[in-house]
Amino acid sequence: MAVTLKEVAVRAGVSRSAVSRTFTDGASVSPKTRAKVEKAANELGYAPNALASSLTTGRTKLIGLIANNFHNPTLLEVFDLFTRGLQDRGLRPLLVNLTDATDPAASVRMLRQYSVDGVIVASSTLPSSFSEAFKSAGLPVVHAFGRYSIAPDVHVVGIDNVACGRMAAEALLQRGYTRVGFLGGPESATSTQDRAAGFLRALQGHPGVVVTQSYAKGYTFEAGRAEMQHLLAGTPAEAYFCGDDLLAIGALSAIEEAGLSVPGDIGLIGLNDMEMARWQNIGLTTIHQPVAQIIAAAIELVVATIETPDRPPEVRLFPCRVITRRTLRATAGEPEFSKPPDRSL
Repeated sequence: MAVTLKEVAVRAGVSRSAVSRTFTDGASVSPKTRAKVEKAANELGYAPNALASSLTTGRTKLIGLIANNFHNPTLLEVFDLFTRGLQDRGLRPLLVNLTDATDPAASVRMLRQYSVDGVIVASSTLPSSFSEAFKSAGLPVVHAFGRYSIAPDVHVVGIDNVACGRMAAEALLQRGYTRVGFLGGPESATSTQDRAAGFLRALQGHPGVVVTQSYAKGYTFEAGRAEMQHLLAGTPAEAYFCGDDLLAIGALSAIEEAGLSVPGDIGLIGLNDMEMARWQNIGLTTIHQPVAQIIAAAIELVVATIETPDRPPEVRLFPCRVITRRTLRATAGEPEFSKPPDRSL
């Protein structure tokens, strides 16, 4: 049987309300009483009931964590950092899968049923209408990996995707590519649109460079592989900026299966710097997105908004950088990056 609050009160020689206040954040209790209660609780193995506590405080300490692309391994890192970051603050994540979701109202109803204290939308593809719907329902919300806006309606934490597109274009220009392509994710995703816009804009002043655009059906390995197979059936570019590492790795698979080499025949640059991109047999040149910093900022903002609901929306953007590995030809002064030898039997 679980130890009850009453048993702790009897062991400590205090009232039940004193025990309750001891385990209620912000409640007033003297240091002497707190010491007696904590000693009795440790001796009895008592742990306060979080659900019962929420009835007293009006807070569940639940934070809705929303994502919609569970096929991308990057989400494993995101979930790990989010859950640990929330738990370190005494909060509990409520994971919600919105893959294929189109109705923000249904998501709001679901989270209201659990009386969450706040919401973090962790997605670069969900439209802003989802996070705005949570705010309209009176829920503190932060959109992590969301679209940059000068005057946001909700807190946004992420990167400047337009700038990332520009960085990718500059990396290809520096390496002398003259036939380049953008291989993006879903064309409807704002992250795809912004990365493409930055990439194409940076190449406009280079009339000798031929640029093509293509779009995969999703930010997945299979979609990147399928789209590259389609491109290889025609006349492919010399190098591609893939709007996501997983797309790039799928493209790499298709290129090598076709008997071509990377970067000898076709160069690739991705975006994210996911763990798989660093594997020796992949070695993807990519644009590093500071995922840990984005998540820490999102948690900080949602907690601050819970405490101060009228806090004005703000945008926090974190800088990215190119990580050079083996999938683009080297610039002058750089060593040539070659694929590790095949040691399979």
